[in-house]
Amino acid sequence: MTIHDVAARAGVAASTVSRALNNPGRVNAATRERVQRIAAELNYVPSSQARALSSGRTRTVALLVPDITNPFYFDLIRGTQHQLKAAGYSQVLLDTEESAGQESESLERLRKTCDGVILTASRLTDEQIVAASRVHPLVTVNRNVHGVPSVLLDVPSAINQAIDHLLSLGHRRICYVSGPPNSFSNRWRWRAINEAIRSRRRPGDLEIEAVRIGPFAPQTTSGAGAADAMINTGATAAIAYNDLLAIGMLHRFAARGLSVPDDVSIVGCDDIFGADFCNPPLTTMTAPVEQAGRAATTMLLGLLNPLTPGQVSPRGGERRVLLPTHLTIRASTGPVTPTPGTTRRSTPARSSEEGHR
Repeated sequence: MTIHDVAARAGVAASTVSRALNNPGRVNAATRERVQRIAAELNYVPSSQARALSSGRTRTVALLVPDITNPFYFDLIRGTQHQLKAAGYSQVLLDTEESAGQESESLERLRKTCDGVILTASRLTDEQIVAASRVHPLVTVNRNVHGVPSVLLDVPSAINQAIDHLLSLGHRRICYVSGPPNSFSNRWRWRAINEAIRSRRRPGDLEIEAVRIGPFAPQTTSGAGAADAMINTGATAAIAYNDLLAIGMLHRFAARGLSVPDDVSIVGCDDIFGADFCNPPLTTMTAPVEQAGRAATTMLLGLLNPLTPGQVSPRGGERRVLLPTHLTIRASTGPVTPTPGTTRRSTPARSSEEGHR
């Protein structure tokens, strides 16, 4: 059944049917009730495509994530979907496969099919994100771009807690296992580690140093190479870019006969599903990921509905939400106990960029 069938049965114009169903306040009560009754009798369902053509709105929002298999994104997807559903929107989920090119192509295809976009851990340049925000209402998660609304997880706060934790256990040479080179989060974490190390150096204290290895793909399969590379640095503890890398490293150390945390300590990031029951349970940085999804959705809805009281114009100023994180201590970290033949035989430090060049 089409809108014209309803109009013919009700004896009114198709435009009157449209108003009666979509803007009932603009039609007198008798006509509205007759149209709605006939539409129900005919099992008429309004076409979403036709509504989009007439209103310019699809009531659909796209969520782009770099890796749909990464459990980190499960809670974020749940948070955005629940918030959108409550507002009467549908969600389209796209996996950009850690590719800036794929992400750019997806944004271009979505221009006419979605009302807005939430970009998660975008691999695009700042300039590309700004350009995209000028043609599409857009919010980023885990990416800070001037002029573009964003939701950030305050991982540097948890990194400071992780550094204090490792120093309290006697670790003085800490290895950062880096992730994708075009990742904002990766650069932010390495900078936070260096700042935390510098702020904790004291005159006469044993030298405290961070070294970096990588980059590595943020997957468990990259953990073996990361574990081998870490051994060569002489570090006694590692902070991995994410939990997947950290769990892959746990498997590799076990295969090589090294004990975690007796021979080496490992800290992950994200506190994904499974981090608490791997062997050993992983010390990691915990963030309110579902809350981040809800916050990003609320921010985007504010862009899509600028007349709602308390919300901003689609071309309003910069907005940023920073959500707190914390270190969750489990069994993958422990005190330094030097043992011949293990990674505890630390070598003199020369460069904080060791292993990266």
